[in-house]
Formats: sequence, C-alpha cells, structure tokens
Amino acid sequence: MTEAHSPSITTLFDVLLASFPAEPTDRAVDTLQEELLSLVESEHPRAVIIDVSRVTTLDSFFARVIAETADMVQLLGGEPIIVGVRPSVAITAAQLGYTFDEITTARDVDHALETVGISVTQETTTDE
Repeated sequence: MTEAHSPSITTLFDVLLASFPAEPTDRAVDTLQEELLSLVESEHPRAVIIDVSRVTTLDSFFARVIAETADMVQLLGGEPIIVGVRPSVAITAAQLGYTFDEITTARDVDHALETVGISVTQETTTDE
C-alpha cells in the first residue's frame, strides 16, 4: 500500500486521531476501522477524531464505514468527532443518507481538540 492510500492513527494527549488519505482504498478504510476500534478498546481515549480533510470524493462504502466507525466508537464508550468535511463530501454524504446527526463534527483537528477541552496555544515571546 502506498503512502497516498495509507490511513494513519496518532495519539494526541488522550485522544486518538485517525486520518484518511485523499483517495482511500476499501482495504485501507477497513484496516483503519479495525485498528482504530482495537485502540479504542485498549487505550480508552477521551475522544476519537476521524479526520477526512484530505478526502475529496466519497462513495457509499466509505460513507457507510465512517458512520459505522463513529457508531462503534460510541458503543465502546468513546466520543467520535468527524473533522474536515469538505463541501463536496458533505453533499455526497447527505445524498447517500448519511447526515451524522448523532455525531459531533468540527472544522479541523484544533477545533475538535477544543471541543473535548484540549486547548493548543502557541506561545509567543517578546524581545525586551
């Protein structure tokens, strides 16, 4: 699997960040779902951020897996947050019937972290 098609999961504080590539393959989506759910079970994160900001097109399989993954994270006691939905992806998801009504959404990862109470601020220094 090439990097362009590989998803990744990162731990930020006590939050899992699952990032999808621009053109996720069905296999990559399935793999990410399995790995993410396994980590949710073992690490008990405060939240799980599902980042789809690089995804430009959405098919019915991918939309279904995203919705199911968010539901499964909730069943395991986690708080799923979907971030970075592009307008074209939102339109397609709505047309396919996936509105993510019960799932928190955020503009980007920073916004999602703020949603769960983690504030990432940049420290500025001044010359005296």
